[in-house]
Amino acid sequence: MTERIRFKGIIPPLITPLSKSGGVSEKSVQNLIDYLRPYSSALLPLLTTGEGWRLEKKQWLTMLEYTLKYSQGMPVAAGIEFPETEQVIKYGLIAKKFGVDAIVVTTPFHQDLKQDQIFNHFSEIAAAVNTPIIIYHEQGFSKNRIALETMIKICELENIVGIKEASGDIDYTNKLIGSVQVPVFQGWEHLAFTTQNPAGYIFPLANLEPQICWEMYAHPSANIQRRLDELCKKYDINDVAPSGNIKIHLKQKGIILSEA
Repeated sequence: MTERIRFKGIIPPLITPLSKSGGVSEKSVQNLIDYLRPYSSALLPLLTTGEGWRLEKKQWLTMLEYTLKYSQGMPVAAGIEFPETEQVIKYGLIAKKFGVDAIVVTTPFHQDLKQDQIFNHFSEIAAAVNTPIIIYHEQGFSKNRIALETMIKICELENIVGIKEASGDIDYTNKLIGSVQVPVFQGWEHLAFTTQNPAGYIFPLANLEPQICWEMYAHPSANIQRRLDELCKKYDINDVAPSGNIKIHLKQKGIILSEA
């Protein structure tokens, strides 16, 4: 039986820093993790902010390798963001072999999937990979919405250990938090304060401003929400895939070596 990990706090969805030649920059990964470490409880490479769906296999593997190398004991949850169930299983098994603490999985990238198809997707992955799974509930890539009843049913699978809730529907999110036993993380910065008792936050902004994200988690307030909103506007990271803008500002801060 797979042991359930209790994730909580700030989990930055890491950007993938590339060199000008196209490889993953090891020094940039190290610098980024060192910068995030004081305010982070786990690391999440290779999800949307990390462009996991578009990386070449070698880049994907190298980013995972470097994240694990410099994590220094922090749990690592690997994003597995691919359109087909079979691809998710394939990369999930690779991530498991590398020794990750969990994988993060969205629905297939097929619009208008039926709810039983969505459930079967997660059920097949849980059975085949047999490792802790965080559900990534988004609609930007998959074009699917997981009904509350379906999400509750998915969370009853043995290996489900969390949800990154990025539907953007605060009523849904708050109902979900009250309906499941697994940790629920808000994925949208502008909804942080209105989310009731989340387990934590998985914000793209955490790459640049981990301290303010941690402050919202530790001491949530309307004032901190306003600061989050101002920073998102400053860095222009309100779009679906904000990695480019984040990399520009991380380079300006001297944390990563290139904007690639």
